[in-house]
Amino acid sequence: MHFKHLLGSLALCCSVGVAQAQTLTIYTYESFTSEWGPGPVLAEKFAARCDCEVNFVGLEDGVALLNRLRLEGDQSQADIILGLDDGLMAEAKALGLMVDHGQDLSGLALPYAWNDNQFVPYDYGHFAFVYDATRVTKVPSSLRELVQESDLSVIYQDPRVSTPGQGLMLWMKSVFGDQSGEAWQQLQQKTVTVTPGWSEAYALFQEGKSDMVLSYVTSPAYHLTWEDTDKYKAAEFSEGHYVQIELAAAVATSQNLELAQSFLAFLISKPAQDVFAGTNWMWPVLADAEKPAAFDQLIQPKSLFFSSAEVAQNRREWIKEWRNAASQ
Repeated sequence: MHFKHLLGSLALCCSVGVAQAQTLTIYTYESFTSEWGPGPVLAEKFAARCDCEVNFVGLEDGVALLNRLRLEGDQSQADIILGLDDGLMAEAKALGLMVDHGQDLSGLALPYAWNDNQFVPYDYGHFAFVYDATRVTKVPSSLRELVQESDLSVIYQDPRVSTPGQGLMLWMKSVFGDQSGEAWQQLQQKTVTVTPGWSEAYALFQEGKSDMVLSYVTSPAYHLTWEDTDKYKAAEFSEGHYVQIELAAAVATSQNLELAQSFLAFLISKPAQDVFAGTNWMWPVLADAEKPAAFDQLIQPKSLFFSSAEVAQNRREWIKEWRNAASQ
């Protein structure tokens, strides 16, 4: 995530066995490898079953992952790309750098049917505007109300470089359609700032710089679990909430393809799935995976989504629409 605990990245390398053990290199986003993220636990669990080392390379966000992959092409050192989402999948597939995962995904619990043969989903979450209930009492009941009627201030992330920011762009498009440009202009009137990433936005919100921040439906579970406070809430919107599915895939140029395929299988096994809810603060894709008790108190919104192909076809134009509105 995406619950980036406002910590810096932590380079991670876990090894078991002899010095000549294979090294599995995984490109991911920084918070995945942080001390409190899922990376350290997953690396330890996987290394215990594979005579290998796991080396995470942390980048800022899913968009940065895609850009890095596009830049390196078939010279990439990655065995696995982990942290792209369904909105970026079609663009990533178009690079022709992924191989089939060979996994049976039929038993996974996801917000919509999944049948891609290269990308393995490992967790998901719905975007939401989070607020502090001790400070905000008149909460919008829809995205339209927030944008068009509310006087609450907001902070969100840049859709050009941030997957949450892109998620808001897709959410706005799914609700406002052809009127999205006008809606962006209305939202601009109550926007404090637009940040490069999630961490900056959430930190500013917690400092009291805005009434609401773009985050996830699952964010309040973190505060309830670790801070024992229920003051942070996710506003439930009647139109539904845009969903994000996080993905992993093996890279065709990998020298460790068998090991990479083994890691993808591990990623959707119960030992790995038990890790995600309480470290990445997203919903695991196995229904029976362990989750903090706070997940029982989360809102259960309707899912909004576009196909990845539709996002790939329109993303540049939709970003241009946002940029034109935000610059006014």
